[in-house]
Formats: sequence, C-alpha cells, structure tokens
Amino acid sequence: MISSETANRNKTLMADLVIIGGGGTGLAAALSAVEKGLRNVIVLEKRSSTGGNTARARGMFAAESPAQKREMIYVSREDCFKKAMNWAHWKVNPRLVRAFIDKSGDTIRWLEEKGVQFEVSPLWINQMPPNWHIPKGYGAGLMKVLARECERMGIKIFLKAEAKKIVTNGQGNITGVLAVKDGNEFAITTHSVIISSGGYGGNRELLKKYCPYYRDDMFCGGVPNKGDGLLMATKIGAATEGLGILQSAGPGGGMETLRINTHPKMSLLLMSISLEPNTIWLNKKGERFVDETTGYNHFESVNAVIRQPDNLTFAIFDSQILRNMEEEGLFICMGIPGIPGRKLPGLEEQLRLKSKKGLVKIASSWDEMAELIGVDPKAIRTTIDEYNSNCEQGYDPIFAKERRYLQPLRTAPYYAIVCHVGFLGTIGGIKTNEHMEILDEQDNPIPGLYVGGIDAGGWQSETYCAELAGSTFSFAINSGRIAGENAAQYVFGK
Repeated sequence: MISSETANRNKTLMADLVIIGGGGTGLAAALSAVEKGLRNVIVLEKRSSTGGNTARARGMFAAESPAQKREMIYVSREDCFKKAMNWAHWKVNPRLVRAFIDKSGDTIRWLEEKGVQFEVSPLWINQMPPNWHIPKGYGAGLMKVLARECERMGIKIFLKAEAKKIVTNGQGNITGVLAVKDGNEFAITTHSVIISSGGYGGNRELLKKYCPYYRDDMFCGGVPNKGDGLLMATKIGAATEGLGILQSAGPGGGMETLRINTHPKMSLLLMSISLEPNTIWLNKKGERFVDETTGYNHFESVNAVIRQPDNLTFAIFDSQILRNMEEEGLFICMGIPGIPGRKLPGLEEQLRLKSKKGLVKIASSWDEMAELIGVDPKAIRTTIDEYNSNCEQGYDPIFAKERRYLQPLRTAPYYAIVCHVGFLGTIGGIKTNEHMEILDEQDNPIPGLYVGGIDAGGWQSETYCAELAGSTFSFAINSGRIAGENAAQYVFGK
C-alpha cells in the first residue's frame, strides 16, 4: 500500500495505467496488466480498504473450469451463451457476453494458481448443471488473495484516495487523472485508465433519474458507491448503456439475519423465510399477486413485487408451517449450500425477536393480522379462505402453484414478514465493447479508456440472469482481466 506521505510529497506522479476502484475488478485488472508486462500501475481506492462489492459476494459463475472438470461436471460455454442471450431476449451485446463466458473457466484456473480454492455447487436445489463456484472464504477470502498478490507484484494502491477527474488534451486523448487524498489534490500523468468504481447504488439522485421503480425505502445490500466512474466517463464523451438496471431481489426482509446454528460460517437471512414456496404473499390490498414458488429465483420474483403498491408485500404463514420449518428445514434457502432440509431449532424465538423491531408481525387471528399490517380485514379473510379452499382441492386456479406447496393456513398464531424490494447494486451505465474499451457517442473506442464490473453496460438485461449463477461476481473478475490485458497492450503500442 502507498502511504499518505508519499502521495502528498509527490504532487505529480507518473503511471503506465491508473485504475479507479480497488474492488474485484480493479485488482484483477491491475494484476493482469502487470502480468502482461506493465510495471507502473496505480490503483485509487476511495475507501479505507480494498474489496468493494466483491468482498461481500459468495460465489461466481464459470463454464468449462478446472474445478468443474475435476468433478466430472460438464458446463458448455455455448449452452451458457445461448442461455444468457435468450434470457435477455438479445437486448445485450452478444460479443461482450461471449467474451465474458469464454474467459470464465480460465479465470478459475488463474485464481487457483494464486491460491484460491473453489467448491462447485448449485445455486438452488437441482440446478443443472452446477456453474456456481464458491471460493474458500467467499468473496472476502478471494479479495485477500488478490490484495496479497498485488502487494507481491509491486502494484501501488492508494487507500482513501478519490479520483476526481480524468484529464484529456485538446484532441480528446487521456493525459492523466486528478485525485484527492487526505484533503490534498495530486495529479497522475498517464495515457490509460480503467474505471472500476462499483456503480451508483448509493447515489439517490442518479437512481431516481435512471430507474423508474426506485424508491427511497429500497435497501441496498452492496457498497453504496456514488457513480464516480460513470460521471467522469460521461464528462469526457463516453456513451451510456444499461442505465437504470438494478440487481434487485425480493420479496425480502432486508439483510436481517437469524441467529440459528444452521451453518458454521453463514448466517440465515430473514429473507430466506419470506421466499419459502409454502408461504403466501399478499400486497397492501390483501391480495395474492404471484405463484409464490417463483421465490426459487428471487431475482425474478422481485418483478412481481415491484408491480405492487409501494413495492410493499407480506410473506404470511401459520404455526404449522413454522413448525415444519423448524423440524424439516427449508425448501430453498438460495445460495447457502447445506441449509435446505436442515432443521432450524429456535426459529420461532428468532421471529419473535424480529417482531420487536417491526419486521415480523404475529397475530392470534386474521382480523388482528389485518390491523397489524394495515390491510382490510374482509380482504385478508377472503384471500385466506380462498387459498385454504384451493389447498383442500389441491389446485390453484389462478396462479397454478405446485400442489405440494399448497399448505393451508389454519393454525394460530399467524406470522407475516414485512417485505420490501432490495438490490445488491446497479448494473451498467458506461457503454463498452468486448475488449472493455469505453465507447463514445459514435460507438468508437476512446483511446486508452476502459471499464469493468458493474460500471459496464450491455452484458445484463433488466432481470438478473441467475441461470449463470454468480455472474455479477464473475463479470467483475473476468472483465477486470480483459480490461487489464487490453490496457497493457494499448500502453505498449503507444
């Protein structure tokens, strides 16, 4: 790491490459550039430590990886490409998607050679074929490895250093970066910059400007970055793509955890309970609005939640279903291997603790529940009576919910988890090509300017494709590698 004294003493520094952001994309880019021969690489990280959103991630997508091959799992790059493009209805850049997928398996090799250990797992029960790679220590563990490698390779990382401006000359060529550290402005002379600043999930002004369904009460599960890279890039002529896309999920109870000894290193989220397919989901009108089994993919079920008044819904179940959860475990618990089917002793106690915070409502009757959640009593009784009748018949005539999840709600007390829409971060903004070169308004690359991670647009559609499990985490590392390699080639060609 670079000390503040060094940055302040040298008012103007020189670098072959400056990387804005020290998350997974930034450090992967730095390492890749150095491995291609660059020796003077500077990373500017606004926060007090590297890691970014990648340090909060769990697993990453890859196809045809060494880890899969060792376990005799075949995941075709071609099949994954078709799956991604069909999911997006071809509204994304196919060359960019293809470059990402084709790189993904080799990136697992690249990380393993640096000491990262992976477990291949399905993201949800019966996902076939498994393409989710969980690094030991999750994203935080992987980032420690990358940070260690950066230090070993002599990469200069300025912490608490904020990039303020990408400087260009009269011909539009990059000449440097202006930054601030410890209140002191300093300049870095360079001809190549990679933007990896982690989106704009913490900038309410930009969220309201670009995302039509954003609300102030949406919780952001990722690092609340302000869109610095997007703003700097567009100021010097970068085109935009994919503005307003959130990696949203729901219905969920925020990032609240339940203290249950179900996994030695992973807390169970309250959201895991709200997503169970044997609950029923009601809106403010007391009506069901979706087949609750869509909770198997909460990146998809959230689309139904967003359509409801105030994006507010309630996941409701009775004491019998709660008892089943405690004694037989959950059906889904997406993204936490080993949880589905495992007993959850003490779940009732944990829900009662959450009720003191207003996150869970507990009632002895449906009239009381209606009052607690602000729903018309007649409406909720009508919905529950209709649902219980459907359960008895084994058929859901409106939403066609799978029969085995049709479990009546008859045993008091009744429980309701208050659910809002949440998002892990933004996805997209800066238009790029498959080389991670930033494009101008005429779709021409801006020489020496690159982007990676969730700052890049054109690789993900409005609904996050969980079929490529962990693709945001994976795209961060893979796009960083691609950007770093191409930035090095550009510098050597100058």
